[in-house]
Amino acid sequence: MQTEKVTEHIVAWLKEYATNANMKGFVIGISGGIDSAVTSTLCAKTGLELLCLEMPIHQADNQVTRADRHIDWLQRNFKNVSRQPVNLTPVFDSLVAALPPVENEEDRFMSLANTRARLRMTTLYYFAALQKYLVAGTGNKVEDFGVGFYTKYGDGGVDLSPIADLLKTQVYAIGKFLNLNEDIIKAAPTDGLWGDNRTDEDQIGASYPELEWAMKMKDAGKTPNDFVGREKEVFLIFNRFHIANQHKMVSIPVCKIPMSLF
Repeated sequence: MQTEKVTEHIVAWLKEYATNANMKGFVIGISGGIDSAVTSTLCAKTGLELLCLEMPIHQADNQVTRADRHIDWLQRNFKNVSRQPVNLTPVFDSLVAALPPVENEEDRFMSLANTRARLRMTTLYYFAALQKYLVAGTGNKVEDFGVGFYTKYGDGGVDLSPIADLLKTQVYAIGKFLNLNEDIIKAAPTDGLWGDNRTDEDQIGASYPELEWAMKMKDAGKTPNDFVGREKEVFLIFNRFHIANQHKMVSIPVCKIPMSLF
């Protein structure tokens, strides 16, 4: 990958899109991870306004610290960056208290994890509407089109996706090129939806380089029978997520009414 040229291309694309849409800039949620750090920096490089939101919900301290340091770094390097902390923990707790109890607490736990992402999406669009900003997405190619590792109408609810054609390893390459803080480069990827330190690999069962390999193999028409050992295991993991999360990666189905019924 021609990292510098790819970076310049994304920045130019972002600026052109916002200008054509008659929007003043971008709003983005900063998680402390590589994807939001790279995306926010690319948005800042457009010269248009960038609002960075910190939206903790029972967040692990290390995630909050990394996010805070990254926004500090952005503001030192770009005059067009502003920040807005929004503590969503009491909002989340109030919603949980208002919901009826369920028999299976594990199902409730998963549902509430996705609710965190949807509260953040709602908050991003609140500020976007106020300031005439676009909500910038932070999903990469493997997450968005490979395993569907994001929340529908949560972090998947955005106006544009600057890095969705980049593999995770390519996002890291751009992060290094942009001289992002070392703690972000070294941090294990996590979706931050659980209030603990579990990583994406803990949840998926495979690393991003492994998933990228599996995505490439699937695109080449390979099947599980073409592999053995860990390769077969990773390929099956990728397939399982890819199939289960198709509802996120395809257009919303529309029931077409036959003309004869009108």
